[in-house]
Amino acid sequence: MKILVTGGSGQLGHEVLKLLRGTAHEVIAPARAELDLLAPESIGAVIAQQRPDQVINCAAYTAVDRAESESQAAFTVNRDAAGALATAVAATGGRMLQVSTDFVFDGKQTRPYREEDTTAPLGVYGSSKLAGEQAVLAALPRAMVLRTAWVYGAHGHNFVKTMLRVAGEGKPLRVVNDQVGTPTWAADIARVILRLIDTDASGILHYTNAGQTSWHGFAAAILEEAQALGFPVLTRAAEPIPSSGYPTPAQRPAWSVLDTGRIERLLSLDIPYWRDSLVLMLKELRACADC
Repeated sequence: MKILVTGGSGQLGHEVLKLLRGTAHEVIAPARAELDLLAPESIGAVIAQQRPDQVINCAAYTAVDRAESESQAAFTVNRDAAGALATAVAATGGRMLQVSTDFVFDGKQTRPYREEDTTAPLGVYGSSKLAGEQAVLAALPRAMVLRTAWVYGAHGHNFVKTMLRVAGEGKPLRVVNDQVGTPTWAADIARVILRLIDTDASGILHYTNAGQTSWHGFAAAILEEAQALGFPVLTRAAEPIPSSGYPTPAQRPAWSVLDTGRIERLLSLDIPYWRDSLVLMLKELRACADC
């Protein structure tokens, strides 16, 4: 199978490519200059030339706070480019998997969000990702949309690496404790994506690691596990604060737990607990020379 992956330099795209390159698939990972998602009108020609059997769209505008002042860029990448990809893939008879986010929900529920629950994004980022889902499924109804949440990995910028950097400098950490979700390792998502593209599944699916915690609980686990693994951690604890104590341009959902029952049944998955995956990622990061 010929597979084109967008966003190959990002934390999820990196993991997807790492796994794909160990398979018999033909893999294409165009650089930004070759497939410019800020120029959606150019995407059709690239897909027509390459004619991939499968497109995995890991690329996105993910700067949640900056999106509030750069809405045009966010919608161009997350909605227009995603829709252009799906339209082009439909024209060549291929398939597509679109990666999406928990930010399509407003976080006002108290049970895990199911795929069919009402969406109500709180800001530009979530709105643009929801619009991207809709554009993809309108152009290519048999596409897959994989929503996930709180993604981190050994490569790229993320919460885990920020906590390690600040703690390594001995600076105080104040982390919100009233936003709840599931930290999810990019490598686990990549493994699920590779299994999904071998199925005939379509529509919306949710995947995160198992369990739930607050951002403060996540930070505490990072510090504890990092110390145990020998990271140079000078700050040993984080202070819990309410979201009101850390105002940001974009409002975050207070509850971001996703129901993964559908994908568990589809793939007969035994989903790893979030803290177990955190330890594996930290071990990889500790041994990685170029992360």
